[in-house]
Amino acid sequence: MGNFMESTTKNNYLISVTGIQEIGGERDKIEMQTVGSYKIGNSGKTYIGYKEYDERNVCSNNLVKIEGDNLVTIIRDGGKQTRLILEKGRRHQCHYNTIAGDLIIGVYTSIINNELTDEGGKIFVSYELDFNGEFVSKNEFCIDVKEN
Repeated sequence: MGNFMESTTKNNYLISVTGIQEIGGERDKIEMQTVGSYKIGNSGKTYIGYKEYDERNVCSNNLVKIEGDNLVTIIRDGGKQTRLILEKGRRHQCHYNTIAGDLIIGVYTSIINNELTDEGGKIFVSYELDFNGEFVSKNEFCIDVKEN
């Protein structure tokens, strides 16, 4: 992941991330803006890279890899690596790092709307999380990419 972030730092893009999590009827919304990297590779895969700070001010590098309209992989490296695989219409078991420790969670993705072009654009993803087969939350996020 480091090579992508380093090799594209001359490409400054404004990355806006909006995430919504719904648990038991309660909705929590998180919004952030940062400067990051954006690249469409020769293989047709799209990459969005940015740094994010958590509530403890710990930095993590995030890489979002988009493959068409059906597959999004989010790799977060902040000391421990988390990999979230979001594939439309499929459930995956993913390694997820939290403050409380490492978890293996089920992820079922229902919607991926990819409107990214060479200049930027948006991607929207809606998915559900489960733990030990029990529903945990409904989640969605939108990433907006613009040249800075």
